[in-house]
Amino acid sequence: MKLLRIIVSLFVTVEMLFSCLIGGYKLRIALPEPQTGALTQYVDPFVGTGGIPWACAMLSPAACVPFGSVRVGPDTCTAFGTARLRVNTSGSFYEYSHLLGFSLGRLSGTGAQDYGMFRVLPCVKGKAVKRLPYSHAQESAAPGYYGVALPTAGALCEMTATAHCAAFRFTFSKAGDAAICVDAGSCIGSGHTENTAIEYVAAENALTARARLHDAFSDRYGGLTVYLYATFDSAPSGTDLNDGKMVLRFAEKELNYRAGISFVSAENAKENLAAEVGGKSFDAVRGAAVDEWEDRLASVQIDADETTKRVFYTALYHSMIMPTDFTDVNGDYLGFDKAVHRAENYTYRTDMSLWDTCRTTHSLYTLIAPDIQRDSVESLLAMAEQGGVLPRWPMGGGYSGSMFGNPANIVLTESYLKGFSFDAEKALQYMVRCANGEIGDGDLKKEMTALNQYGYLPDDVIGRYSVSKTLEFSWENAAVSRLAAALGKTETAEDFAARSQYYKNIWDGDTEYFMPRSADGTFHPITTHITSFFDDIFGTDYFHAFCEGGADHWRWSVQQDPQGLIDLFGSKEKFVKELDKFMQNASLRRADIDPGTGYWIGNQHDIHTPYLFLAAGRPDLTQKWVRWTLANRFSTDINGLDGNDDGGTLSAWYVFSALGFYPNAGTADYFIGSPAVNGATLRLENGKTLTVTVHNNSAGNVYVRSVTFNGKPVSDYTVTHEALLGGGELAFDMAPAP
Repeated sequence: MKLLRIIVSLFVTVEMLFSCLIGGYKLRIALPEPQTGALTQYVDPFVGTGGIPWACAMLSPAACVPFGSVRVGPDTCTAFGTARLRVNTSGSFYEYSHLLGFSLGRLSGTGAQDYGMFRVLPCVKGKAVKRLPYSHAQESAAPGYYGVALPTAGALCEMTATAHCAAFRFTFSKAGDAAICVDAGSCIGSGHTENTAIEYVAAENALTARARLHDAFSDRYGGLTVYLYATFDSAPSGTDLNDGKMVLRFAEKELNYRAGISFVSAENAKENLAAEVGGKSFDAVRGAAVDEWEDRLASVQIDADETTKRVFYTALYHSMIMPTDFTDVNGDYLGFDKAVHRAENYTYRTDMSLWDTCRTTHSLYTLIAPDIQRDSVESLLAMAEQGGVLPRWPMGGGYSGSMFGNPANIVLTESYLKGFSFDAEKALQYMVRCANGEIGDGDLKKEMTALNQYGYLPDDVIGRYSVSKTLEFSWENAAVSRLAAALGKTETAEDFAARSQYYKNIWDGDTEYFMPRSADGTFHPITTHITSFFDDIFGTDYFHAFCEGGADHWRWSVQQDPQGLIDLFGSKEKFVKELDKFMQNASLRRADIDPGTGYWIGNQHDIHTPYLFLAAGRPDLTQKWVRWTLANRFSTDINGLDGNDDGGTLSAWYVFSALGFYPNAGTADYFIGSPAVNGATLRLENGKTLTVTVHNNSAGNVYVRSVTFNGKPVSDYTVTHEALLGGGELAFDMAPAP
């Protein structure tokens, strides 16, 4: 760990030195004033874009609209041109001092690099360059906008977005220097492209291009083809084409470049551009993007201090970047069967980090963005129909196969229990067939067969992640049971309720931890003081039974049956003692290079743990640790989150917890916590309003003296989705002591 800290410190120091040198450049074009509204003014897109490499939030300041397809922004690199290191998978690492250019897409907050297509970069005196230095002192970002001054090129580069399009405005110091280079073969990170083509069509004053992406996820299903159609205000004075890159020179100082994309066809890319941008000015497109963000953020309006507002609305913003709109304006989309389909009465969406987002983000959509949740549900079913099985991490046009388990079970069950209308019978069929080992993505058939044979995943049969997978499958089986019960399938419900108890079969009574177990029933206890990250660092295989953590983190992953977990400990008192010790063992620093073996909200398998105290009759400890997490694990810094945001998962945790309630994922219930706001108003789709009122709130008053909903005491510290949808007031009275 000391060696790693030294290496990272040297790396950051060198890059910051280059940034300081770049700050000395003078540019004759000033950055424009930020264009924001009543709520977008509190959003800082730079939060989560830097910090410790591989431990940062993996976010980008790219311009986008809510849940759009285009996320246009900077792709950064070191002073030496290196961008292959996995330091920020969004393509933009705050500590880097140079830009490769501005590409049209990226994943948000995930551990995987993908997209990064059709990168554009201003030329230097009419000639293409590989990279350009930049300074954060000459950089600006807001919802729907990114801008940076590049002194070497003498250009101010601004960009904004619609759902499927990007609009650029390049303002050069001298007309003779006005030139850009468009790279048809770009991608983020260590991926590659093939079948690239780029052409300037003089008759339409348009640029067309295509490429087939092969990156971290898209390569897993054979690649993803993307098409570009772009236009200019005036015709270029000259063009040069070299190895998939085109340089276009212009006589004017200001160059407006409008680009539409499609994953279906070049014609659809053209149609997307005409429908969403057309001949609109850059400022008009940018203004529309701000309006879209204002409307989405207005779904929750809070009363809080300035810092809390900035953290809250930045988190809400980050929770609304994915899932991606994969549907062209004519309704076409590329399905998992590689064929073109037409979405009827919904928008087909992809890029769902389900293993993460099933815990918080999709629950948030059920309340404040039900249109996105409906789209997601219908899209998951379409993916299953076209690809054969429910996905666990759908990216672009196929199965990424990332992570494990059946997290779609959680999302679909929760949606049905919360009143969403879809073909739940069909969803249940896919769940049951997969759980029975009949169908599966990747190793699922083998895993489910072993799980049902042994009642757990034997470490010598499955190997990697045997403990983590057993726990996740048990949780997801409980969701299947709930959906079956809601549909009147009593026998199936009872069957899967029994399967949800498989977690007990890997509980080692001697160590009182979940431990790897062989097919012959033998336990293989390992130390609880080191995590699987040491395997990643040293190339060992000692902790292979646990995913992205250790035995301490996974000790609490029984969301479906907290009382059963308490029983394994022998008493509520012992459970509380051990859980509180786990919380106290949290890393001293947010987004640390080594999160340790204690509570770590930066990864998903233990983010629910503060709310487990409720099951043991200790709401005061839930309140204490929720408020501690809100205060210590989120900020307005570039490392303002405790780890990868994973499609808005951590951000949604903050939004819920700051409001005072938190979803019990896979159910229709919410836990009561400790609100960090003075009050809030939630706009519900049915026209009703949910008001959160907080009396005597302060940094010291973290304990709930009483909580009522519509005047009635909430004695069990839970409230249902149905009740919240009915509107009314959730009122808290806060105190400095339990």
